[in-house]
Amino acid sequence: MNAPTGKLENAPAYRVVGTRPVRPDGVDKVTGKAIYSPDFAAAGMLHGAILRSPHAHARIRGIDTRAAAALPGVKAVVTAADFDDDATLLARDPSKNALRTARHSMARGKVLYDGHAVAAVAATSPDVAAAALALIVVDYEVLRPVMTLAEALAPDAPLVHEDYITPGTDPEVASPSNLALVTGNKRGDAAAAIAGADLVVERRFVMPPVHQGYIEPHACVAQWNADGQGQIWASSQGHFMIRGDVGTVLGIALADLRVVPLEIGGGFGGKTKVYLEPVAMLLSRKAGRPVRLAMSRSDVFRASGPAPGAEVRVRAGAMADGTIAGLEIDLAFLIGSDFQDEVNAGLASAALPYAIANFDFRGRGVFNTMPKSHAYRAPGAPQASYPVEAVLDEIAQALGLDPLELRLRNVARPGDTGYHGLPHGEVGFAEALEAAKAHPHWTAPLGEGEGRGVAAGAWGNYGGPSTAEVSVAEDGTVIVTEGSPDIGGSRAAMAMMAAETLGVPYDRVRVVIADTNSIGYSMLTGGSRTTFATGKAVVMAAEAVITQLRHRAAMTWGVEPEEVDWRDGAAWCGSGDNAGQSLTLPQIARRANFSGGPISANGTVNAQGWLPGIAVHICDAHVDRETGVTTITRYTAVQDVGTAIHPDYVEGQIQGGTVQGIGWALNEEYVWNAAGQVDNPGFLDYRMPVASDLPMIEAVMVEKPNPAHPYGVKGVGEAGIIPPLGAVGNAVSRAIGQRMTDLPLSPARVHAAICAG
Repeated sequence: MNAPTGKLENAPAYRVVGTRPVRPDGVDKVTGKAIYSPDFAAAGMLHGAILRSPHAHARIRGIDTRAAAALPGVKAVVTAADFDDDATLLARDPSKNALRTARHSMARGKVLYDGHAVAAVAATSPDVAAAALALIVVDYEVLRPVMTLAEALAPDAPLVHEDYITPGTDPEVASPSNLALVTGNKRGDAAAAIAGADLVVERRFVMPPVHQGYIEPHACVAQWNADGQGQIWASSQGHFMIRGDVGTVLGIALADLRVVPLEIGGGFGGKTKVYLEPVAMLLSRKAGRPVRLAMSRSDVFRASGPAPGAEVRVRAGAMADGTIAGLEIDLAFLIGSDFQDEVNAGLASAALPYAIANFDFRGRGVFNTMPKSHAYRAPGAPQASYPVEAVLDEIAQALGLDPLELRLRNVARPGDTGYHGLPHGEVGFAEALEAAKAHPHWTAPLGEGEGRGVAAGAWGNYGGPSTAEVSVAEDGTVIVTEGSPDIGGSRAAMAMMAAETLGVPYDRVRVVIADTNSIGYSMLTGGSRTTFATGKAVVMAAEAVITQLRHRAAMTWGVEPEEVDWRDGAAWCGSGDNAGQSLTLPQIARRANFSGGPISANGTVNAQGWLPGIAVHICDAHVDRETGVTTITRYTAVQDVGTAIHPDYVEGQIQGGTVQGIGWALNEEYVWNAAGQVDNPGFLDYRMPVASDLPMIEAVMVEKPNPAHPYGVKGVGEAGIIPPLGAVGNAVSRAIGQRMTDLPLSPARVHAAICAG
């Protein structure tokens, strides 16, 4: 919907930026012509399949693949023995990333979760591959799984990694445990500030692991040539990431490995790691032919990384006027079967929207027998922010304060320092709160059985390395070549920024997402970085093209380049006999071969100056007191978006993140049985919200531009998922008169709270 915006007065007037053109890839996607990874086929391709462990925790005493290898039609069989040993992997990559990637791709010695890969085959058909898997015999010694925080930290807990010593403990520990990391930070004296406060609230919150829920499962086609070079066709959030991880694991020079990005059917952080690609490459090397591997939906749930589960204790002290005097957070994340640090990101995000004089935040990451956790849209932030927002709501209720006003009294403003002690830049925290307060939703009457909740949330965003090329074709059309996979409409944003910079119409620009051998390195699409960082590279390249165009026009007119101005898509002569004359971009392009050759330029950045995204959400929820069923009746999401390059896609990002957060709050959770097996590995039992479950999400954009970006961009993709947990939780708590702490707010849990109250 075309929601109202909070665009600031005196904002720059753009011709293309801020408009709503049709996305360049839209027609192919809605007509089914776009090529996603499960669609791609290579000539002579074999069909791969992976045998996965039925146990959550077990030693592998032996694997017999002889019968599978002898089956007619089977061309290759791979186990962990086909990967390099630990010493070789560590020598190649001392950071241990290659070792972790290899052992996650194929279990060696021990399986660490239900669905861990133990063997793979490549065959002439899917049926033959499935039959071959059934012939593989694995001798397991089943071990006790550890699924919950209490189980993992119990004195007699089975160790996920028998040799892992927790780093950074004080005092240092010498014996292995399931404690993966400890971290934290503090400022002032939180304990003393809380002791002197007028009101103290302390709560404990529990949130289970949840999945990103992308529609397209993981899939790839890999080909390892006889000359040692290789190709991979895959959809992911970063094909350069695939090249780096696969090349390092398998010892392939990166220039010898070309990764071609296909369209991506959702990622949300869950496609920032490799799962299938190293295995497919090994199968291809053995078979001498391309190999496709694809996950089923069950495989996705069992064997790809969910967002970590969390247990969080929050203790806050507030003064009578609502000022938060002190805040303590003790956060523990269940990070799965291998090291993944979302704890620090969670702690940094927990109170990011607020200026807290005294805080003491502590965090732990804990191994358990589930897949290694991975990013999910603002990784770590929803789990850390929800408890803070719930406690703030409880404080507002106890003090009789408007919950938005309470937040305004504690809001972080430009110059205030955050968790790491660094000052905030031009953040729009206060502006978003004021916009929410002024919105008609905030003062609308509630119906019977309804509650209204508000929550804020912030994500730090990122910049990082990106490369782009802008070239001018002979007819004056413009090609933008870049290396960032398009998940949320970034092709359109890049075309719009190039068009705005060059002064040409949007429909004269085309965007290509190139393979790893056709454009310089770009970091993956994640961290809400792409429009900011890759956009900077595009603008830099476009500005360099303008310099070339001015020089070409100067040659034509016989003047110095400094005498030529570029505006409205044309060169204008400022002196000499041709003063006042212009040459359009097509006119210059048609004579390019006579004035110096092709017109093209690269832009490379390691983009700095990113700013957080901030969101403030208002949720109305109706609770049926007889059943505990919660229905969201109205929802408004306000967000500081910097500059909305393409407002439709910004609104879509806000709405999409909101819906995912609502699902996290109300329905979604991994369910494991006593053996550690996933009991709900599919969309029928893992209940994600669909359109009929929700009202229209009204997106309100506050535009406070980022001065570090040519067009004021701040990342928008991740902040939207953070507030819904708190907004929904606070709405339900107010509707039933009981403070809810544990998620999801399922009918059974809500009904139990109603009965207990």
